[in-house]
Formats: sequence, C-alpha cells, structure tokens
Amino acid sequence: MTIKEAQEKIDQWINTTGIRYFNELTNTAILMEEVGEVARIMARRYGEQSFKKSDEEVDLADEMADVLFVLICLANQTGVDLTAALAKNLEKKNIRDADRHRNNKKLK
Repeated sequence: MTIKEAQEKIDQWINTTGIRYFNELTNTAILMEEVGEVARIMARRYGEQSFKKSDEEVDLADEMADVLFVLICLANQTGVDLTAALAKNLEKKNIRDADRHRNNKKLK
C-alpha cells in the first residue's frame, strides 16, 4: 500500500466506521499516547527495563501501526500530503546531511 492509498483508506474508514475525525488536538494527544506505548516496549525489549507479566504479549508492530494511523489522521485533517512531505523531507536530508554522517567520527 502506498502512503497515498493509506491516507485514502484511513479517511474512508474514519468517515464510515469511525463516524468522524477526533479534533486535531485530541488526535495529537492520542499520537503522543501511542508513541509512549512504542517507547514502553522499546525500553523493555531493547533497554534495561523488564516486562511486567501483563505486558509480555505486547506487539511492537501493532503499536507502530497505531502511531502511523493517528499520524495519517492528523495529515488528513490538516491537508498534508504525506507522500510529497516525505519526498521533500528526504531531499532536505540528502542536501543537509550529504557529508555530515560520513564525517562524524562517532559513527566510525
């Protein structure tokens, strides 16, 4: 699925099953909540924290998809074409970081 197709599918889902979008502020808060859930898994799976018994069945991919879903909702609500935005962002990074990481002694 392309990013454009994802934006269209989510818009269709929101306007049928979801009834309507939550407002932008609510969705921003939900996005932060979902990012926190990803952070919680990362801290336990790859960091020093340990899982509680109730957390052992968490699904990192599903939590990342929740983040993407809400981000796409916000893009749809604010008129952002994520395909174009990502292409422009990668172009900026290619120009700005052309030699930056190659010359970073910390990355050698």
